[in-house]
Amino acid sequence: MQKLHKHYSTKKTAQSQAIPGREKEMVKNAAGGYGFQIDKWKRLERFLVLGTEGGTYYTNERALTIDNARSVEACIREDGKRVVDTIIEISDQGRAPKNDPALFALAICSGMGDAKTKRYALDEIPKVARIGTHLFHFVEYMKAFRGWSRSNRRAIANWYNSMDPARLAYQVTKYQQRDGWSHKDLLRLSHAKAPTEVHNAIYGWITENWKHVQHDFPEDSMTDAMKKIWAFEEAKIAEKETRIIELIKDFNVPWETIPTKWLKSKNVWKALLPKLPLTALMRNLARMSSIEVFKPLGKEQNIVVEKFMDQDYILKSRLHPMNILVALATYVRGEGLLGGLRWKPFQEICDALDKAFYLSFGNVEPTGKRTMLALDVSGSMGWTNVSGLPIVCAVGASAMALITASVEPKHYIMGFSNQFVDLGVSPRMRLDTVVKKIYDRTFGATDCALPMTYAISKHLEVDTFIVYTDNETWNGSIHPIQALQKYRKVSGIPAKMVVVGMSATDSSIGDPNDAGVLDVVGFDTRVPNLITDFVKQ
Repeated sequence: MQKLHKHYSTKKTAQSQAIPGREKEMVKNAAGGYGFQIDKWKRLERFLVLGTEGGTYYTNERALTIDNARSVEACIREDGKRVVDTIIEISDQGRAPKNDPALFALAICSGMGDAKTKRYALDEIPKVARIGTHLFHFVEYMKAFRGWSRSNRRAIANWYNSMDPARLAYQVTKYQQRDGWSHKDLLRLSHAKAPTEVHNAIYGWITENWKHVQHDFPEDSMTDAMKKIWAFEEAKIAEKETRIIELIKDFNVPWETIPTKWLKSKNVWKALLPKLPLTALMRNLARMSSIEVFKPLGKEQNIVVEKFMDQDYILKSRLHPMNILVALATYVRGEGLLGGLRWKPFQEICDALDKAFYLSFGNVEPTGKRTMLALDVSGSMGWTNVSGLPIVCAVGASAMALITASVEPKHYIMGFSNQFVDLGVSPRMRLDTVVKKIYDRTFGATDCALPMTYAISKHLEVDTFIVYTDNETWNGSIHPIQALQKYRKVSGIPAKMVVVGMSATDSSIGDPNDAGVLDVVGFDTRVPNLITDFVKQ
């Protein structure tokens, strides 16, 4: 008998081939293997959360961006309003490490949608471009899809006119210019007509000069908004440290607007610290440590710890877990990657950052199920960065897996490439320890069927396989979904599989027709709770 079934079978197919009978549902990935083509709306979510910065191991940034932009266009043609609503939801809830993909997609909607979509996208700019930097990014992206017209002039003017004067004053002093744009440029191009006297004074300061504003608003009659601008101008000419500290305490002058020479002062940072937003706090932990702002049991150290231990404050700040992970990995190192900055990390601050990472996902409930957390540590996962952040996907995936492991009493963490890897990772470890363990790994080829085939060979009882991967699998002799079906048959357990996608590609190892398979976007802050809801069904 010729063993022809070894070459062509619906139950066991090499990952370098499509499963017989399902060729139309599958696409060839960049690594040469086959996966299921994901729905365009799922790909939209992947792009908004993961972005394309840096590309992947197999695809450069330009090609990946073009592919995703075309997918955004396809979604717009089907339902433009749904695209804008999805952009707003992901951006506003802080589900993505960076806001740039959302701004870019909104710019596509504003230039390539039908008339209703364009108008809706422009009307909703303030919900996605929440700060000055976001606005500058959006306008630069918008240039690629449309010119200046009455509708986008109105939309940009609305960004300024709809903002509370005190908040607007804060924005225009803190974020003065980016990407070759300034507020003066945008006010000139948008022809914004001030809705109030205070708005008019702020616009006058932006487009003309401070003396013009002082003439209309003497110091003794200034509103809170104008006092912020007055304090900003005073800081520029301050000659004494005590004066800078007074302005910080009395007017909450942002650290970005303080002259550079004062940012080397321990006392200036002590004054800034109580009102410093979480993102700014993370960015400046190293700087403050280097000039000895903190000391054991000191007031300043306690302020930092309290901020990072406040879950409500973290969630309201839209502080993404991956940015916290980067801050922790950087801070514990004690020296910058560039320049000569060095500092002594404080253990209490390291511990607080570690705790903040878990808090930033919200409250995750356990399922009580037997869970295998399978981490793809192949070459592509060890090369591709998370949304342009200085951590690779394998590290980010490991950190995400710890969220589930920390609440699930019955879990098993494994790594795989073309073979099983004992990572030696435990949820009792601190994140920076896990980061080092993952970076010390030797990465190889990819076989995403290994979690299931390993469980079969070891007779493991698993209710849920959670596979963290970029889906660039190609090396195995059986497709992951076939291995899952075989596991169910051999074990008698109706096991489920969750595929956590780590890059904005167009395929997944998860079968969209299998009710026991869930495909989710990696690094989305909703993922741990989505997994819990799915597994409990």
